[in-house]
Amino acid sequence: MTQNGVAARPLALVTGASAGIGWAFAHRLAAQGYDLSVVGRRAERLAELAAELPGAQVRPVVADLGTDAGIAAVADLCASEPLALLVNNAGVAHYMPLTQLPADKAAELLHVKVIAPTMLSRAVVPGMVSRGTGTIINVAGMLGFGAAAPPQGRVTYVATLAHLIALSQAMHQELSPQGLQVQVLCPGVVATEFHTRQGFDLSAIPRMSADDVVTASLKGLALGEVICAPGVEDAELLKTVEQAELAAFHGQSPELAQRYRN
Repeated sequence: MTQNGVAARPLALVTGASAGIGWAFAHRLAAQGYDLSVVGRRAERLAELAAELPGAQVRPVVADLGTDAGIAAVADLCASEPLALLVNNAGVAHYMPLTQLPADKAAELLHVKVIAPTMLSRAVVPGMVSRGTGTIINVAGMLGFGAAAPPQGRVTYVATLAHLIALSQAMHQELSPQGLQVQVLCPGVVATEFHTRQGFDLSAIPRMSADDVVTASLKGLALGEVICAPGVEDAELLKTVEQAELAAFHGQSPELAQRYRN
């Protein structure tokens, strides 16, 4: 794409850009030649981020993706801007047992990690398809594979990550023939303010840096990975999980399984 005969910089939109993984994505993408729309709830942090990236055109977008209005506003941008890359990174933890998680916090979590990524992806895809290119990164986490892992007390949060994994896999199947690339990024515990803002002190636990997570994601795109797990050394484990899921899916029949018969 050119503007007045000059090659235009590709445009990326990053949610949850005011800290952590989103902040690291913004810095890395700007260094790689992207202009940015950076989305977050804290205007002052977005302004600080923009000031740190003088080589890029940075549009701060203050929006709360925990609300319908915030999602709609950002979805409008996704639909109207020629985005080359969408990074659905925004998140809230709300680690609580299902019966103790207040309804408003549950709704916020579902908006941020389920409704927002789904609706922003829905909004951006038509333009990407028409251009024959585009990339979507959905930031989930390894807990999306760990629903049965202890400890207890994070039911809704774990379920939202599993949604992002399934969403991304299905989007890959649907959209890769049309030139789009989809990745779900699944780090473990990352050294950001994500947990401290929820009142958790994880300083004693080994954690990966946000920069390393972004490095893995971008390298994973180059490798063609749909599931990028920065801390999993044996990538065959991820293939094994996917193959087991497909085996179970294809192992069904219209006949009642023998174990359910008298």
